[in-house]
Amino acid sequence: LLTDKTNVLILPAEDISANSNGPKQDSLFDDDPEDLFAEATEEVSLDSPEREVLLSDGPSPAITPITPPTSVITPRIGLAHDDMFTHSSFDEIEEEEGGDSFDMHISVSDPEKVGEYTFYITVTSMSLFKTDEFSVKRRFSDFLGLHSKLASKYLHIGYIVPPAPEKSIVGMTKVKVGKEDQSSNEFVEKRRSALERYLMRTVKHPILLKDPDVLQFLESSELPRAVSTQALSSAGLLRMVNKAADAVNKMTIKMNESDAWFEEKQQHFENLDVQLRKLHASVESLVCHRKELSVNTAQFAKSAAMLGNSEDHTALSRALSQLAEVEEKIDQLHQDQANADFYLFSELLGDYVRLITAVKGVFDHRMKTWQKWQDSQLLLQKKREAEAKLQFTNKPDKLQQAKDEIKELEGKVQQGERDFEQISKTIRKEVSRFEKERVKDFKMIIIKYLESLVQTQQQLIKYWDAFLPEAKAIS
Repeated sequence: LLTDKTNVLILPAEDISANSNGPKQDSLFDDDPEDLFAEATEEVSLDSPEREVLLSDGPSPAITPITPPTSVITPRIGLAHDDMFTHSSFDEIEEEEGGDSFDMHISVSDPEKVGEYTFYITVTSMSLFKTDEFSVKRRFSDFLGLHSKLASKYLHIGYIVPPAPEKSIVGMTKVKVGKEDQSSNEFVEKRRSALERYLMRTVKHPILLKDPDVLQFLESSELPRAVSTQALSSAGLLRMVNKAADAVNKMTIKMNESDAWFEEKQQHFENLDVQLRKLHASVESLVCHRKELSVNTAQFAKSAAMLGNSEDHTALSRALSQLAEVEEKIDQLHQDQANADFYLFSELLGDYVRLITAVKGVFDHRMKTWQKWQDSQLLLQKKREAEAKLQFTNKPDKLQQAKDEIKELEGKVQQGERDFEQISKTIRKEVSRFEKERVKDFKMIIIKYLESLVQTQQQLIKYWDAFLPEAKAIS
């Protein structure tokens, strides 16, 4: 649906924390680099008298639209090099502990609307590419095409390929037919941050980073137009996963799982999937509630201001006017916190819901590999029985052909066993890497999210402490 192009930016490792998952750190943090509400804090000077603080800014608009942040804080997926990044294969992960740290950063920015939105991707890397920093344009369909290529090459051999951002037919239709309003701006910002997180997750995978399609995506000025990306919408992906699950359930031979680790992990991810989906739905409801609270607070501020203008009593009129200003500031706090709810917490949960779907997908491919191996064994058994009958009936003309077929099938059985052992080994390493990164991501984001809540409450207390003398001055 989008002919947008995207620019990819690769930055040094020390800048990774400024990825686009929400409001930019510099703009949202004051003294503390992780303070999400510097703008609100700047409105209250601790060195000034409380009443001067309250009156200094003057009245603010009754309802301030939530401006989509220009940059968001992307979870740093596996910044530690000792357990994730290699340039060869997972067999060498342990050997490369203590190697060079990951030095790439990618930013997706500057959406341009030429019929549809186009994004710029800026890539910064000190070692991997010929130049330290460069930019390219990419359409949304280019991202879907990249994911399709990677999935076709790596999923069936056990590698967890990060899922591409989902299409939103409703959101894109609004952007196409509507004017640039708050909702369309929010849609574009959400898409931009999702594309950035997707690319960072992809390049932080030690195998995917070296894939020729990934390097071409990041470096080439022009890419061939991606085709058949329609099936990668959220509804299409769900149908594809359901079909794969149905195919596994309909297998004539049920897999006897002899490895307790795989049985435990499959159940673990099933339970985790259910709980993350519930939590994600709850956080989305919280975001909606916070936005409604912001709107209602703004309406209350307008009503208080109008009442203050109508009041004859001077002290009461002044107090009501000051109350309206406090509520306007609180309205902005609610908007900032709604952004933190979404970009810090809700987006992380949504990403991991999709990632766990990818993890479950590699388990399904392992089962298919086992099924293929078992099918070869059954066919080999039948061919051997047929060979025995030919020997018994003394048919030498067909016996040699049977022996050739048996030899070929024996090779297939051995290859099937090797494939099954290899995919099992790969999945173990992939799941271990995934679990480590999941814990780090959640720890970092939850701390930031809790800090944002604390900052909001501290700011609320400052506003009401400053207003309290006005209320007491009414006589």
